[in-house]
Amino acid sequence: MRLAGLVEYDGARFAGWAAQPDRRTVEGELSEALRVVLRQPVKLSVAGRTDAGVHASGQVVSFEAETDLSPSLISYKATAVLPEDVALRRCVAVSDDFDARRDARSRSYEYRLVNDEIRAPLMRLRAAYEPRKLDLDLLTEAGALVRGTHDFRAFTPSKGYHVRFERVVTGSSWTREGDLLTYRITADSFLYGMVRTLVGTMREVGMGKRDIEHFGALLSGGERDEAGPADAARGLTLTGVGYDERLWR
Repeated sequence: MRLAGLVEYDGARFAGWAAQPDRRTVEGELSEALRVVLRQPVKLSVAGRTDAGVHASGQVVSFEAETDLSPSLISYKATAVLPEDVALRRCVAVSDDFDARRDARSRSYEYRLVNDEIRAPLMRLRAAYEPRKLDLDLLTEAGALVRGTHDFRAFTPSKGYHVRFERVVTGSSWTREGDLLTYRITADSFLYGMVRTLVGTMREVGMGKRDIEHFGALLSGGERDEAGPADAARGLTLTGVGYDERLWR
């Protein structure tokens, strides 16, 4: 049986998604839980490999298993043996050729930023912090420029593994609720570190340290050192993955 799972996790105590020797990872914990429940090794395909400290409310995996357990019982039993900072929220049967990574049509992230003179202790693991006032109008203008098809090479490490830097962004916007700024972005796929570097660069725009015209020029390609720093991982959450079919009914 081919299965798809919806995974949620708090990334604060994980060294990222991908399994690594002697490191605590989401893939390692989930694979072990499924091995215990299904009594067989499981190979996971994942929609997006999140970095250390990054959270997820809408991560998607796919895997095969020979079992008489129903998909809903698999998610219940796996979550029962998983540590408290990760859960297999849903599990459904899918077509034999479904692959969580290959079949993904879009990924969506949000970045949370506390913008207030006083830090917020309850948000310390789920949001970055900026005490200097940020101009929401400038952030909104910068976010609008990100929508469309652009060359994002300035927003990923220059010595990365990517060979194609063009991405199609279908959603990019900022909102404010009280002292919390939230940036939401949806694209066909993302470069390594792309969202955090976009946020770090737009933060400079919002502080008046970078012209909006210069930010727009970076979206046509540029060197990594021309953009701003990557913001902290703790503010970033993978919120959803889009497919041709609706998985979670």
